[in-house]
Amino acid sequence: MPRILIVEDEDSILMALEDDLSLEGYAVTGETDGARGLERAQKGGYDLIILDVMLPGMDGFEICKQLRGAGDTTPILMLTAKSQEVDKVLGLELGADDYVTKPFSPREVLARVKALLRRGKPANPPLERVSFGDVEVDFKGYEVRKAGVQVELTAKEFTLLRLLVSHPGEVLRRDTILNEVWGDDWDVFPRTVDTHVANLRRKLEDDPADPKYIVNVRGVGYKFVADGP
Repeated sequence: MPRILIVEDEDSILMALEDDLSLEGYAVTGETDGARGLERAQKGGYDLIILDVMLPGMDGFEICKQLRGAGDTTPILMLTAKSQEVDKVLGLELGADDYVTKPFSPREVLARVKALLRRGKPANPPLERVSFGDVEVDFKGYEVRKAGVQVELTAKEFTLLRLLVSHPGEVLRRDTILNEVWGDDWDVFPRTVDTHVANLRRKLEDDPADPKYIVNVRGVGYKFVADGP
């Protein structure tokens, strides 16, 4: 489980980030003071550090500078309420990996967090083939057959199906699916996921009204059940 340190002195923002990231499965530690945040970061063990720029005790720029000066390569995401380009450039020059300007959407922060955590990690081999029930999927050849009959899927439906079957038994939240399938396209909404899932069920399930493989978890999202119920 990735560990994330958040150093943010605004309680409402800190609590919101803690809640959102915890729901995504991250182990989150929060700190409201800059100097104490630096002490926590120096102890190590974190996979990502989220730093506010304006902090009591020590600002985010100084924390970033000290960590990088000591050879700490932990990814750093800066939070700033300032819109001046010079502040963003300074953070990056001091060694920050990315920044988000307040106010920000939870989806944007989650997308940037996931992108930073993926950097430097070896990628899993891409899933090429999978079968469930009477469905056979060739992701490399972009072909799907159900009971031997070819099924046409859109590019987004292929991407969504690959995401689901790559996490068998794992509940994926709608926000997670949006980030992974649609990325930075902020014009889509959570209901877009429901529509695409409905399309997949219609094409792949024996009974779309009573799906066995692409299952809804009420109020959370969807999961793929490889062997059915």
